[in-house]
Amino acid sequence: MGAAQFDALIVAWKYKYDFKRPAPYQVDNSLIPALPKQALPSYPSEDAVIAEVSLGILRVMFPNDTTYLKEKAAELKNTRLWAGMNTQDDIDAGSAIGKQVAAKFINDRAKKDNMGKAISTIAVTDSLATLAELKYGWRWRSLESPVRPGMLPKFGDVKPWCIPDVATVRPGPPPAPGTPEFIADVNEIKDFTANPTSETRRIANFWADGPSTSTPPGHWNAIASDLILKYQMNPIRSARTMAYMNMAIQDAGISCWDTKYYYNGLRPSNAISDFRTLIGVPNFPGYISGHSTFSAAGAEVLAYIFPNETASVNQFAQDASNSRIYGGIHFRVDCKVGLETGKKVAEYAINIAKADGSE
Repeated sequence: MGAAQFDALIVAWKYKYDFKRPAPYQVDNSLIPALPKQALPSYPSEDAVIAEVSLGILRVMFPNDTTYLKEKAAELKNTRLWAGMNTQDDIDAGSAIGKQVAAKFINDRAKKDNMGKAISTIAVTDSLATLAELKYGWRWRSLESPVRPGMLPKFGDVKPWCIPDVATVRPGPPPAPGTPEFIADVNEIKDFTANPTSETRRIANFWADGPSTSTPPGHWNAIASDLILKYQMNPIRSARTMAYMNMAIQDAGISCWDTKYYYNGLRPSNAISDFRTLIGVPNFPGYISGHSTFSAAGAEVLAYIFPNETASVNQFAQDASNSRIYGGIHFRVDCKVGLETGKKVAEYAINIAKADGSE
């Protein structure tokens, strides 16, 4: 959705400065707007653009909420009339742009990105595990009872936004069981789970982002929103931030899930007898950590856009990564390589951003 919003606003900005229509209160001095005046041309309405492009994407992703989404889109557009900021023509033009851009993203992207094939059967999960076992000698096994397929085993085949392909950013295999590196990771995680501190518990729970939450990508959208507000970005700069960050985060997820099922890396619960975690164990392979990969990608893009925030966003990413070790569900190598992979993925999005003409 972020990419669609950004594209739609690029179109809107072109026509704003092609037509340079003044706002209603600039034409009629008797109109007193309910919101702060601005120098931005009013045609087409950027709020209507965002309302319609967002509606067009979200109603496909959440079809059961279509009525609610329509109400919210209409409400946003009406506020511009009620506040005296736009005419109905401004809003209609913005709506038309938003609808067209949303349709293009749905038809040219969402319907053709292979997401429909990402969910699969136990047979597919088992076949991927068997391939990894034959090649590397280990086998991740679901802890679910009854056993279910691992989550999204073919998500690594989804079409990425910025990286050329998953093989380009795929890391090498994790250390094999019995190696000094593996034993060190086992001992570390045993110590963390046997001797948790209030701080490690806090970090593990704060970044858990499990079912019924906004998940790690949503968590990073909240961080980005706070920074957008802090730096008072205009609408198109805000959309640009969300677009590049979310494209990087999705590419991070795609590359992470490719790696997970390519290597079928063990989780601590697979490798350590009678091991108890502090948080729930996800139903997919351990190597590499999704939290680490998502978070490094998000932090890297935000550090590029908000350079003064580099230290803070990198610390957020490190905390998110460490949280999985503290919770007992990832080895150190899963998290370390996840961070490295997320940064590598983000560089592709950043390079595109540097060349988009906005700087």
